[in-house]
Amino acid sequence: MAASEFQLIRDYFSACGRRPDVLLGVGDDCALLHPPAGMALALTTDTLVEGVHFFPNADPVGLGHKSLAVSLSDLAAMGAEPAWVTLALTLPDSEPRWLEGFSRGFATLADEFGVQLVGGDTTRGPRSVTVQALGFCPCGEALTRAGARPGDQIYVTGTLGDAGLALLAAQGRPMSPARFSGLRERLDRPTPRVSAGLVLRGLARAAIDVSDGLTADLGHILAASGVGARLDLARLPLSEPVSRYVAETGDWGVPLAAGDDYELCCALPSDASDQVPGLTARMGCAFTRIGQIESEPGLRCWLPDGRQLLSVPPGFDHFAGSAR
Repeated sequence: MAASEFQLIRDYFSACGRRPDVLLGVGDDCALLHPPAGMALALTTDTLVEGVHFFPNADPVGLGHKSLAVSLSDLAAMGAEPAWVTLALTLPDSEPRWLEGFSRGFATLADEFGVQLVGGDTTRGPRSVTVQALGFCPCGEALTRAGARPGDQIYVTGTLGDAGLALLAAQGRPMSPARFSGLRERLDRPTPRVSAGLVLRGLARAAIDVSDGLTADLGHILAASGVGARLDLARLPLSEPVSRYVAETGDWGVPLAAGDDYELCCALPSDASDQVPGLTARMGCAFTRIGQIESEPGLRCWLPDGRQLLSVPPGFDHFAGSAR
């Protein structure tokens, strides 16, 4: 028997996280929350749509994880500490096995980052997931896309292109099982770089999370800051499968523009380079210099052989005809 809307909420989402700053959570018309004094509130909203952001047969546990991870990644890019989330689910039916898996994946990641689910909505229709995430940042210390200056060094966390290569494989691109191994996890269960965002707060001049591809998201920093940049593609942090794929195909679009990396890209002042080894240890992930901010507008990419990449792949855009 299908669960009613309110039974669904009670059975699967009423006990996701516990925080003392939640005065009233799931189950009423509104949540009542108590932000700490002296903190700015960071808020982001993301929607994942079946057939666009995830496959119709996607593992519900992984989808629950990813639905929250993409919003936590936005908070990480602002240097914000995650606190509260809301969840709006549109579902074709209230199938218990799917709901149990989704809520388990969502709650496990919420517990890892000390996040409480405080409200949301459920409706019937084509499957989509909308998450609103809220976090805290000391007033005046949030990382933004503006502020990069000529001479700043461009860094990224982790590795680039793993999720994009996994997507190509899932869409039918021939690939050996050994090469595909481990990549699918990067696509289905990305790691939000919350620790890295907190470490960069007060140090990075500008930051963004890499969700639509490095060139697209770095482009937002350049536009907001009124600057340009040079990327040295030989410096891009690539896993062995992605590095081999690029060497065999010459396709730099996977690490530059495929999207779904959920790494952080930031601009650091050049005099901060001595601090980078210590930053890496505190972040718990790789942190690699890949280029430099320049005064001339635009993004220029230089290949490992010294030639300029003449056609820079643009990244993902819902309304520009590109597709994941």
